[in-house]
Amino acid sequence: MSKVAFITGATRGIGKQIAITLAKQGYQIALNYRKENEELEKVKKEIEENEVECFTVKGDVSIFEDCEKMVKQILEKFEKIDVLVNNAGITKDMLLMRMKQEDFEQVIDVNLVGTFNVTKNVMNHMLKARSGKIINISSVVGVIGNAGQTNYAASKAGIIGFTKSLAKEVASRGILVNAVAPGFIETSMTEILKEEIKEEITKNIPLKRIGTSQEVANVVKFLASEDSSYITGQVIQVDGGMA
Repeated sequence: MSKVAFITGATRGIGKQIAITLAKQGYQIALNYRKENEELEKVKKEIEENEVECFTVKGDVSIFEDCEKMVKQILEKFEKIDVLVNNAGITKDMLLMRMKQEDFEQVIDVNLVGTFNVTKNVMNHMLKARSGKIINISSVVGVIGNAGQTNYAASKAGIIGFTKSLAKEVASRGILVNAVAPGFIETSMTEILKEEIKEEITKNIPLKRIGTSQEVANVVKFLASEDSSYITGQVIQVDGGMA
């Protein structure tokens, strides 16, 4: 029987690539999105080209009731969730002295509280099954910090603490919890940056290049597989040596 992977925020960038990569491994995919957009149908079609089913669920991860509803819909459809990838995230960059309170809170609510909300609702099912893989997408910024991103860095550092603590709580039930911390990755969010800014960032990366979404997805693929059966509570940095 095919395994089922639930990926949040998966209509673009890293989340989209993770979904497609796991579909190529034969996973049935449950795809979360917040707003209807043209990318959603494209991603769904691309996933289904791998002869797997793609089930889309609408919901805002920062709202607990939305997460409860999404998980219920997925379990009704597939009867199980083997892998959860908490990928949904936003940025609202600004120096702290100019940052509005709502900009701080919104980033924390989506990135960190959202990870709690989804995981909490998937956890009962995984505990009963006595198995499961939870993979949280953090960031190298949560490890080393970055000026203008106090909100984002706090949310991503929080995900690391959440991952390490939860891994200890559920290891005895056969559930593995790990985090992936991407560095500077080529996505639609980074495409809009000016070339000189990209060049400046690249200078600080020992591998002297920007990473790809596929390179992040490859690590998620490994953590989702049986090859990672003795790995839990870890943070794997995919950052070209930045940290």
